[in-house]
Amino acid sequence: MASSSHRRRPPPDQDFRWRPVRGPLLAVAAVAAVALVVTLAVAFRPGDAAGATRPDLAVSGHPSEAVTSAAATPRKPSPTPSTAAPAATVSRRTTASPPPSPTASRAPSPTAGNATARTTTAPAAGRIRPGTTYQGVATSYDVGNGDGACSYGPTSDVLTAAMNTADYETAKACGAYVSVRAASGTAITVRITNECPAPCAVGQLDLSRQAFAKLAPLSAGRIAITWSLLSPAVTDTVSIRYKTGSSRYWCGIQAIGHRNPLARLEVRTGSGWLALTRTGYNYFLSEQGTGCGGGIRLTDIYGEQLTLPALAVRPDVVQRTGVQFARH
Repeated sequence: MASSSHRRRPPPDQDFRWRPVRGPLLAVAAVAAVALVVTLAVAFRPGDAAGATRPDLAVSGHPSEAVTSAAATPRKPSPTPSTAAPAATVSRRTTASPPPSPTASRAPSPTAGNATARTTTAPAAGRIRPGTTYQGVATSYDVGNGDGACSYGPTSDVLTAAMNTADYETAKACGAYVSVRAASGTAITVRITNECPAPCAVGQLDLSRQAFAKLAPLSAGRIAITWSLLSPAVTDTVSIRYKTGSSRYWCGIQAIGHRNPLARLEVRTGSGWLALTRTGYNYFLSEQGTGCGGGIRLTDIYGEQLTLPALAVRPDVVQRTGVQFARH
């Protein structure tokens, strides 16, 4: 006899209502009735909430089916990262916490009193630009007491140089530190304190005799060189000096001891900052006395600014500020 799962279904128009029930059918009917009674008893036993679905009745009871049913249960979707652009942020550089450089580390600038320091990102370099190597020739001269066109006054520093007029650029090169390298590979660092007029050519440096002698014998007279701007480690800080004859009504102001070449000097006025005109002898003039004795703001060729408090007009007196430009 074929199993019930393979039993053929009767034609749909056949009527079984008055068909005699045979033995096997009676047995099947009895088993089905017992199963129905058991199912109803279990479903409505005390403690089961009306209408609740039991986990053990939701599936056929096979472990594999139970796992499949649990996996098919919808899960709360995970948060999706937003694709919207983040709000713009602005970071300001300060000399107290300069950003890292890919080529050199920058040391923080010291501050003193109520002097403040602020850095911008716009470079203000002139003819002598950072990261550029220049070609020229080196000659030598007797520097005497060390004074020169930059008006720094006598000095015991013998490693100095005079810059050709074109690159001197109306004293903009004053105070710059440059690395000078001979064809032999020997290099020295000198500070620009003077101007070398014609016949000095563009790119030419007129070195102190002491500096020249470190590159070649003085008898060589003239040698080929390359040179580039430096931002070296220094122990000194910037100082301010008012020119002889300065007063509230006219003054000349000079910055001394700056690590990097100075691009601009401004004085505070009632209407804001006023940039003073630079002279070839390295003083910034206020012809009408505007800002004389007031606050001073210095900007180097990298765009960094140092803001100084008001300083008394004391002609020919070096007044220390306690601040310095950052190293590059």
